[in-house]
Amino acid sequence: MREEDKDEGYSLTWETLKPDWPLWVILAGLFGGAIALHAALPEQMPLRWALFEPVMILGLYLLMLLLPLLDPWRRNYARFDGVYRLLRWLTVLFMSGVCGISRAEAVGYNVDTVLLLDVGTALLFIVIGNVMGQIRPNFFVGIRVPWTLASEEVWRRTHRLAARVWVLGGLVCLALAPVRAPWSPHAFVACLIVMGLAPVVYAYVIFRRLRN
Repeated sequence: MREEDKDEGYSLTWETLKPDWPLWVILAGLFGGAIALHAALPEQMPLRWALFEPVMILGLYLLMLLLPLLDPWRRNYARFDGVYRLLRWLTVLFMSGVCGISRAEAVGYNVDTVLLLDVGTALLFIVIGNVMGQIRPNFFVGIRVPWTLASEEVWRRTHRLAARVWVLGGLVCLALAPVRAPWSPHAFVACLIVMGLAPVVYAYVIFRRLRN
C-alpha cells in the first residue's frame, strides 16, 4: 500500500460523528420512552424487556461506527462516506420505527403492524437501491459474495444491477403492501427473495464471463 493510502479512509473523529447528532436524540428518546412505558405498565413489561430494543438499536449503531475500523479495505469508505452515513441513519430510523410500532401496540393503540412494516421495508429497499451503485468494495456493507470481493469490476457491475433491482422490487413491494389477499404475503416474500438472489446470481455469471 502506498504511504498516502494509509492516511485515507474511514476514521472516528468529531467531524465523522457530528452529523449524527439527530440520531443521538432519537436513541435518547427510545431509552426515555422505554423507561416511561415500564412505569406505565410495570406488571406487563419488565424493565429489561422494555430496554431490549433500544439497547439493540444502540448496539447496531455503534457496530456500524466501529466495524469499518477493522475493514482491510478501510480506505474505500472515503469513496462512499455520504452513503455509509445514510445507511447508519436508515438502520436507526427503520429499527426505531419498528420499536415505536411495538410500543404503540403495548399501550393499546390499534396499529396495522403488517401494513406499516411492509411499507417501511419497501421504502427501505427503494432508498438503499438509489445509492447502492455508489458503495465501494468493503467487507461489511453491500453485496459481499466471493465473486464481488474478488473483482472490483464484478463489484461495480453487481451493485449497479442491484440498484435497479432493489428500486423496482421496492416499488412492487410498496404496491403489494396494502393488498389484503391470501396470495399477497407470498408475493411480497417472493419479491424480497428475488431482490436478494438476483444480484448474487448476476455476480457469479459476470465473474465467470470476465474470467473466461
